[in-house]
Amino acid sequence: MQIEDYQGVWIFIEQNDGKIEGVSLELLGAGRKLADKLQVPLGGFLLGEGVKGLADEVIAHGADEVYMIDHPVLKDYRTESYMKGVHLLVNKYKPEIILYGATPNGKDLASAVATDLNTGLTADTTMLDIDLENRLLEASRPAFGGNIMATILCKKHRPQMATVRAKVMKALEADPSRTGKVIEETIDLREEEMRTKVIEIVNDVTKKSNLADAHVIICGGKGMGDEQNFQLLYQLAEAMGGNAAVGGTRDVVEAGWLPHYLQIGQTGETVTPKLYIAVALSGAIQHTEGMKNSETIIAINKDPNAPIFNIATYGIVGDAMEVLPKLIEQFKQVKSEKGGVLTYA
Repeated sequence: MQIEDYQGVWIFIEQNDGKIEGVSLELLGAGRKLADKLQVPLGGFLLGEGVKGLADEVIAHGADEVYMIDHPVLKDYRTESYMKGVHLLVNKYKPEIILYGATPNGKDLASAVATDLNTGLTADTTMLDIDLENRLLEASRPAFGGNIMATILCKKHRPQMATVRAKVMKALEADPSRTGKVIEETIDLREEEMRTKVIEIVNDVTKKSNLADAHVIICGGKGMGDEQNFQLLYQLAEAMGGNAAVGGTRDVVEAGWLPHYLQIGQTGETVTPKLYIAVALSGAIQHTEGMKNSETIIAINKDPNAPIFNIATYGIVGDAMEVLPKLIEQFKQVKSEKGGVLTYA
C-alpha cells in the first residue's frame, strides 16, 4: 500500500427506508471542512436498493461526489454484503479518510471494514481536525473515563477512519443549486451466498425518549437526592411547556431513578437543545460531552465551584430543592399570562 495513492474525504451515507440518517448529514458538514483543508473532493457513498434518488440530497448538503452501489441484496443492512460493497469502492477509488455515524449499523460496518482493510478506526469521536503537514486525521475522543481528551492518529495505514456520534457535528444548510458527480458501481452479490438472512424487521414500539427533538431539556444529577425529588424536574418541564423533556446523568440511571434511554452524556444521548437546565449535577466531562453544544445552558448547584458553571451561560448557586419550586411557580405564572403557551425560539 502506498499512502500517497489515497486521496479524498468520504462519508458513509446511512439510509433507512429511503431516508438519510441525520448523523450522515451532520458528517457531510464536518467532512466539508476537512476536505477544504486538504484541498480534496468530499465524497459520500451510498449502498442499498432504490437509493439513486438520494444522490441530490447528499450533494445539496456538501458532497462533491456520490459513490453508489444499488443492488437488491443491499436492501437491508447486513455486515457481509455492505462490507463487500465498501471494500470494492475503497480499493478502486482509495479515499484517505472515511467517517461513519456512530449508529449501530455505522459502528458495525466501520469495525468490519477496518478489519477487512487492515487499517485503524477511532470510535465515538467528538472532535475532528487535520494535521496538514502530514495529511493526518486528528480524531479526538474522551479517554480514561472521560478525564482527558485523546487525539488518535493513523500514520501507517489508509484509509483513516472514525465513527462520530450524532449531534456532535453540525449539518450544512441544504443548497439545492449545488452540483456534483454521481459514480455508480456494480457488484456481484448473490442472496443464496449470504451467510445471514433478513427474515423480518420489527419496529421498536417501546416508548422512547424525546430528548433528540426537545427544545428544552432539564437534566438532573445525583444531587437531587432521590427518585421522588425528580418529580420536581417533571413539574418544571410541564410548567415550561414548549416541548420540554427530562433527562439524567449516568449516576441517576445506575441508581434506577430513570430508564437508560434518558441518560445524557458520553455513554448516553448527545443532545443540542435550545435550552439546557443542569440541576444538581457536577459537570464531569463524561456528562458535558453529551450536552456542551446546547445553545443556552443554565446550571443550578449549591456548590459554587462545580465544574458545570465553567460551561454554563447562566448559573444559580443554591439548593435545587429550594430553587426548583420557585422556578415552577414563575413559569406557571408566565405561562398563564401567555395563554397557556410558551415557545422557545
